[in-house]
Amino acid sequence: MKKIFVSGLLILSALNVIGQAKSQIAFTAKISNRNSDTLVIKGANNFKQVIPINKKELFAANFEAPKGFYMFSDGVESSNLYLKPNSEVNLTMNAKEFDETIVYKGKGVNESNFLAQYALSNEKFLNEAFTKEATEFASLVETKKKSDLEKIEKGDYDPEFKTALKKSFEEFNQYAVQEYERASLMNKLNGKPSAEFDYENHKGGKTKLSDLKGKYVYIDLWATWCGPCRAEIPYLQKVEEKYHGKNIEFVSVSVDVVKDHDKWQKFVTDKQLGGIQLFSDKDWQSEFIKSYGVMSIPRFILIDPKGNVLNADAPRPSSQELQTKLDALLN
Repeated sequence: MKKIFVSGLLILSALNVIGQAKSQIAFTAKISNRNSDTLVIKGANNFKQVIPINKKELFAANFEAPKGFYMFSDGVESSNLYLKPNSEVNLTMNAKEFDETIVYKGKGVNESNFLAQYALSNEKFLNEAFTKEATEFASLVETKKKSDLEKIEKGDYDPEFKTALKKSFEEFNQYAVQEYERASLMNKLNGKPSAEFDYENHKGGKTKLSDLKGKYVYIDLWATWCGPCRAEIPYLQKVEEKYHGKNIEFVSVSVDVVKDHDKWQKFVTDKQLGGIQLFSDKDWQSEFIKSYGVMSIPRFILIDPKGNVLNADAPRPSSQELQTKLDALLN
């Protein structure tokens, strides 16, 4: 989740272009271990530039775009860039080490290189700072803020870019504090008895968490309208298949509102979703959902055979970390 937010943070800025006049942009990208034969650049006002790979194994295009923030995606991961009038952007990267290998060369690319490094530093900061005590964490947040401000002021960057990034720094700091507090709450839940639920089962009747005692329980909190939730479904299905017959139950709890109940039923049926499919009693206001401080989905929870919380914010099915954890528990 952290990585998703760090990438998405500056997308908030990308919702606003800086200036309306369009200018010519020359863009090329050389991507090793690519995930797709198409690169997509998106921006404000429904801007979308689709760039197919050419015979030289390059993504190359000339297009018009106003100055501002943009996001490029290879269909699996994404990153931000900043386009200025008459920029000549040459991107190189290794898709297997996405953020770590992004390098921009050419004309007008200083801002884009800053964004790539900033996203990487944010992710590293979250991974390291969250292991610290509250006082040290607060100190690290202040130190990072000062360091980011110094870097943006000393660099040769577009004035409007500087203004937008300073706002982004504040957004990131606020997020970091909120996430730290949320993580602290989750850590307090680990090892404690889980809150109970008693939800409608797609196959009929109702299912309680206590019905599953004696087994590990991996819970997926999701909704039919949630794109990132749906993106995890194929990975979850593979995990379910791998651990079929093991001492674990996979439970998906929909937080769709009541008016979308039929939509949920149809979705589960049409997609042939496995595991135990449940519908929460009061969507986001369900006591079980609130007990875990859920503010966004998808969210995953791992509970032990005694009904105690093993991980209140467990790894996603798409993360190898989940299978490593389950292997240790079940094999």
